[in-house]
Amino acid sequence: MEEKIRKIVKQIVSEQKADVIIGFEKGSVPLVSRPCFINVKGEKETLQNTEKLVWNSFCSANLAVYLPPYYEHIQTRGKEPVKKPVVAVIVKGCDMRSVVVLLKEKQAPRDKLVLIGVPCSGMVDRKKVLAACGEKEISQCEETPEGNLNLLMEDGSTIVLKKSEFLQQACIDCRYPEPKGVDYIVENNAKEKGEGSGQTYNDFKNKSRDERWQYFLSEMSRCIRCNACRQACPNCYCKECFAEQTDLKWIGVSNNISDVMMFHLIRIFHQSARCVECDACHRACPMGIDLKTFTSMIVQDVEELFDYYPDFDMSRISPISTFNPDDKDDFITEP
Repeated sequence: MEEKIRKIVKQIVSEQKADVIIGFEKGSVPLVSRPCFINVKGEKETLQNTEKLVWNSFCSANLAVYLPPYYEHIQTRGKEPVKKPVVAVIVKGCDMRSVVVLLKEKQAPRDKLVLIGVPCSGMVDRKKVLAACGEKEISQCEETPEGNLNLLMEDGSTIVLKKSEFLQQACIDCRYPEPKGVDYIVENNAKEKGEGSGQTYNDFKNKSRDERWQYFLSEMSRCIRCNACRQACPNCYCKECFAEQTDLKWIGVSNNISDVMMFHLIRIFHQSARCVECDACHRACPMGIDLKTFTSMIVQDVEELFDYYPDFDMSRISPISTFNPDDKDDFITEP
């Protein structure tokens, strides 16, 4: 897989089709691959840098999050407009769906993107693996063709885990593991399609109103307002967040529980028809708050009310960008 990706990237560099390459490289700790940025300067130097690109079951980050800053409007004060770079980015199914949202909302121009699609076989949930290892520290991890994770522990012992039993819930639920509409596709076997987060949605919705409120209150009480969820989300691209506006102050910036709840409620509602359920926000949270349940609610509600789910279709207009007189409105007030 890594050789296939490197071959495509080298072709892009040789043909001078991109100014920046965004992919993954080996992380500094086991079970982590981190985003990698390669600026295309000299061809020889850039081709050497492509050797550090990796692909494994730990490439969890949604790389679409890095695209909007490249295309922000820059004030030039009468000078020549700043040239926007062409960015080549490696995308999984969820990444590509986020890219489609950004394209529809004009946060990135399609002619300035080179999209390298990788059919996803599912990403490993690092927290699940660490829990299975107990108090033992992992020194190294090797993936096998048989679908196992061979873990070498600090004490010299080994643990073998079956990858399919340690996938992230987002990957288990994923309806679109194979990206569509890309410029290049890397040959790989994608995992079977999931059924979405309907079960999470139903489990939460079937609780009583008081139970739902108490669960939300319990989860939000652990929030420290670090904004990691916002920063990790590829579709939280506002230049100034509502939570930090001072001219018209919406909420406070403290971890007061009312401020915390309002922050998350508004942020989640801002993801209506945008959230692709990649769970980047959930993984980024240092407090382990169950953001997945709440984002699943907004995704499923939009699908039920407006028959819209963010996929690869560029022709469909998001319900937050259009109005249909036949749209359901029975959710606006209590019956």
